[in-house]
Amino acid sequence: MIKDGLIWAASTEDGREVMLLPKMANRHGLIAGATGTGKTVTLKVLAESFSEMGVPVFMADVKGDIASIMKPGEDSADMQERIARFGLQEAGFSYQGCPVTIWDIYGENGIQLRTTVSEMGPLLLARILGLNELQSGVLSIAFKIADDSGLLLYDTKDLKALLNYIKDNPKEFEAEYGRMSSATIGAITRALVALEVAGGETFFGEPGLNIFDWLTVGEGGKGMINVLDSSSLINSGTLYSTFLLWLLSELFEIMPEVGDLEKPKMIFFFDEAHLLFKDCSKSLLEKIEQVVKLIRSKGVGVYFCTQNPRDIPDGVLAQLGNKIEHGLHAYTPAEQKAVRAAAESFRANPSFNTYETILSLGTGEAVVSFLDETGVPAVCEKVRILPPKSRFGSITDAEREQAVKGSLLYSKYAAAVDPDSAFEMLERLYAEKEAAAEEAAKTLQEQKEAAAREKEAEREAARLEREELRKKEALEREKKRAAKSVASSVAGTIGREAGKLVGGKFGVFGKTMGGNVGANLGRGILNNLFKI
Repeated sequence: MIKDGLIWAASTEDGREVMLLPKMANRHGLIAGATGTGKTVTLKVLAESFSEMGVPVFMADVKGDIASIMKPGEDSADMQERIARFGLQEAGFSYQGCPVTIWDIYGENGIQLRTTVSEMGPLLLARILGLNELQSGVLSIAFKIADDSGLLLYDTKDLKALLNYIKDNPKEFEAEYGRMSSATIGAITRALVALEVAGGETFFGEPGLNIFDWLTVGEGGKGMINVLDSSSLINSGTLYSTFLLWLLSELFEIMPEVGDLEKPKMIFFFDEAHLLFKDCSKSLLEKIEQVVKLIRSKGVGVYFCTQNPRDIPDGVLAQLGNKIEHGLHAYTPAEQKAVRAAAESFRANPSFNTYETILSLGTGEAVVSFLDETGVPAVCEKVRILPPKSRFGSITDAEREQAVKGSLLYSKYAAAVDPDSAFEMLERLYAEKEAAAEEAAKTLQEQKEAAAREKEAEREAARLEREELRKKEALEREKKRAAKSVASSVAGTIGREAGKLVGGKFGVFGKTMGGNVGANLGRGILNNLFKI
């Protein structure tokens, strides 16, 4: 509740008002306490106050009872007793709701909320996927290859396509980026498939969230309260926490430096904050600490809500100047030690024992310490938190649907789009390579066929040459046979005539015999002389 330009969050037992200074709200804060001690009411009271000041707010709705901040509260005997106890009637208290936009990563209970793989980055994505150091390194190299090659990574299919291309073409990248084993790439791909099954296929894509859409005001100049429905998301703690870390990183990157303002530009409430730091790598934890330290100068306040302060790393806890500690239970020595540590983190109040007080706090009670004008934590006070102006409990399905579809941002983010990105680019590259390979194979086949035709032509030419030679040889033989026949006939005739002359001396018989012998002798002599 706003009073005199300050956030009236609680009152002490003697009626003193405990105020949160708006110009110190960007110094971050912690809201802690066991289940059922009143953390949700505290969240609502603070969120309502920031909204009333015109400051946009982000809240994660884990149990489904935050979205009711959009509806005015309902009067009851209990509320009348609270109003009278705090003197709220004189301060102008009235039941009223806040402008609310409901979001959902799965797009089921709110406006579809997406981001792209590139915007998430390899560090946070490796955390979602549960990758080891080696696999995280390969994933970072894949992102570098995408940047160097102009490949846009919007959704998980883009990243899978890139990983498959690297695996199929290792020689293209080994010289510049080092060797990446197919086994490691396969492990990353399997983790991506598991993420898709868990909702990542819906979460990663376009249109991605424009964080400036959250820096808006609603009716009456009240800051818009952006509620992330996390009732289903909380079942995937890693996805939930990594998304919240991405939001913080995104704000840090895009928000300009503004220094100290009279009121923050935006306030983030991170419920179930222990999930943000569970199984957190050293490098990621260092990044979170850096962002928490530096985002203050950009006018953004971050409030972690968790059951026990020990859930928050010391480096982050040291940055949380505004603290609200609801009741804690301590049944074991370890729990007692944790409560003692929580008590010692406050600036001691000599009027009560902080440790004993935290153990004995009832529902709606808390130990509170806000930063003063100089940025120094005030002495802690035991207080009662004011009641919210909005409704307790949850909203109906009809009220949720009306709020979601009635938002000006619903049409902007409802329908997913699939722009030309790495998947399509690599598909074309594969097609071009396949076409080139087919063309090369075709050219090679044509060359083989041409060589075969040339060889066949050579064989045919050789055959024709041999055939021509055979014909010439046959002709020569025929000529020789003809010459032999003529010569033989002449030699036989000459020999016959000579034989007749010789044999004629012996009568007719001698002449005949002499002719025959002379013919044979003539042909024999001719054959021996000319070898034909």
